[in-house]
Amino acid sequence: MGELKSGIKELVLKPDPDGARAWMREHKSMALVDKRMTEAEAVRRFVQEGDYLATELYGSCRAPMSITREIIRQGLRNLNIAGQGVMETELLIAAGCIRNIDLTYQGWEVYGISPVLRRAAEGGKVNISEWSNASLAWRLKAAALGVPFIPVRSMLGTDTFKYSAAKEITCPFTGMKLCALPATMVDVGIIHAHRADKYGNCQIDGISGFAIELARASKKLLVSVEEIIDNEEIRTYPERTVIPWFLVDALVVAPFGSHPGEMNSYYWRDQEHLKEYLDLIKTEQGTQEYLKRTIHDLPDHETYVQTIGKERLAALVEARTMR
Repeated sequence: MGELKSGIKELVLKPDPDGARAWMREHKSMALVDKRMTEAEAVRRFVQEGDYLATELYGSCRAPMSITREIIRQGLRNLNIAGQGVMETELLIAAGCIRNIDLTYQGWEVYGISPVLRRAAEGGKVNISEWSNASLAWRLKAAALGVPFIPVRSMLGTDTFKYSAAKEITCPFTGMKLCALPATMVDVGIIHAHRADKYGNCQIDGISGFAIELARASKKLLVSVEEIIDNEEIRTYPERTVIPWFLVDALVVAPFGSHPGEMNSYYWRDQEHLKEYLDLIKTEQGTQEYLKRTIHDLPDHETYVQTIGKERLAALVEARTMR
């Protein structure tokens, strides 16, 4: 499989499937133990400066906001990230936590492109390597499969390929030109799920995004959930467990943990909050004001939820049935 062409960007995280498996054999436990802890404890124990992080899904849906805010609150720097989400990635960029981004898209659909990313990129504060949405998910799938790369037909002949670290190769069976995507076995995966038992058996309602792949492509996995359910309920419906306990390192109980984003079947996104946020991030001063008010001035997620208020949250729960 001769290399025909390569993207011009340097690979942020080089594949090492055997090294990752050896690390996980040494550090992952199969014991059924209670993994519940606070955001502060989860981040303090499992996230280090320089780590490569990844989240999953897009936009404001099922975003792991409570853990993201805690990473910012603890002042971690020089992190690398697979830029799959929008809300969590943007706040980490705004707070100066991120150095390298494997990026798909950072914007707000009908509201436009993110000024936070633009300022950071133009100011040289972040290095960006471009990938398609599918390619980043496939890179996680390759890591989950334990292979160093995965061949696809996506991205060939595009500037996305040019500004990535992918390689064009020749198929040894057909002679076809294919795009080789390097596996991404991340240091820390962060997922917000609907519910779990105390051991970390997780259920997700509706679209699963690529939580299944990310959970299996993470050396350390932090999961926040809306609620805890009994292990007997997990055992009653085993087919609903998309993330098994042995993959999870920390389990954080965070009701409204996706706010101001939405949670399918639980609550709708907080449009009023988002519009205020999008107005503030037009300037760097406004962005820092938002971070101060919603993160730095608050000790934890519970306090954040209290500042939103019961009536407003109840309205978001009610609005879920209207979508």
